[in-house]
This record gives sequence, structure tokens and C-alpha cells, in this order.
Amino acid sequence: MIRTLLLLSIVMLANLARGQESRASELYKTLKNRDSLIFEVGFNQCNLSPYDTLVSEDLEFYHDKGGPSYGKAAFIATVQKNICNGNFKPKRELADSSLKVFPMYNNNVLYGAIQEGVHLFYIKEANGWKHTSTAAFIHLWLLHGGRWKLKRVLSYDHR
Repeated sequence: MIRTLLLLSIVMLANLARGQESRASELYKTLKNRDSLIFEVGFNQCNLSPYDTLVSEDLEFYHDKGGPSYGKAAFIATVQKNICNGNFKPKRELADSSLKVFPMYNNNVLYGAIQEGVHLFYIKEANGWKHTSTAAFIHLWLLHGGRWKLKRVLSYDHR
């Protein structure tokens, strides 16, 4: 019985691992780059120009503390108001080892991907950056005309 359960556990883990993209894959690298444009350039540097091509017009953003946001324009306005207002400047870092990418296919044709991970947030103080919170995220990216668009965001487990 124990051998059977152990064998089933190994098979299940192998199947789960197969679905996740390798860190060396082109898809993984592409979406990690998109994450950097959304957060390093947009969120951290308040250069929101990459959002024009990366964010879907009908984006849905669900935040466990700030509530939902619908549409690209509302998302950009929220970032400008809450992140880039000058009074308070947080910084976001990706917990690099947490990033996972799962491709999505329709009849063996790649149409999207789920990207999940953990991000760390900091606030600038007189003596440097202070860690303020950690949160999990799930992004649904869809491929439209050869371009990746951020379609859905879940930002949760802020602690």
C-alpha cells in the first residue's frame, strides 16, 4: 500500500512538473521580460509607456486589499495615483525563484500562459529600502497577433 501511494505521488509530481515551463525556455524568458516591463519599468520607475502595448484594453485586475479594477485606463490611473504620485514611492521586486510559467494550448497551438510568483514590496526610508510586504500573483497572458497581452491579474495574500 505504501509503495503504491509513493509511486502515485511520484507520477503526480512528474505530471505537474511537465506542465511548467523550464526557466531556459523562450516562453519563460519572454514572460519574465514582460514582468520586468510591467514592474521594473512601470511600477518602480513610473514609466508607464510599456503598458500601452502590454496591457489588454479589457484587463481585469483583482487585488485582495484594493478591490477590483476593470480596463487598461482604470489600471493605469490607479498606478499613477497610488504608486507614482510622488508622496510615497514603493518598489517591487520579483522573488526570482518563485516565478513559474504554464503554457496554455488550444488544439496544440499556444494561445496563452499563466504566470505565477511572489513579489516583495519595499518603501524608501532615509537609511535605504525597508521591506513592507510580500504578496502572491497570478497573471493570465494571452497571445494576440504575435504579441503578449496581460488580460487578468490576481494579486493576493498580501502580508
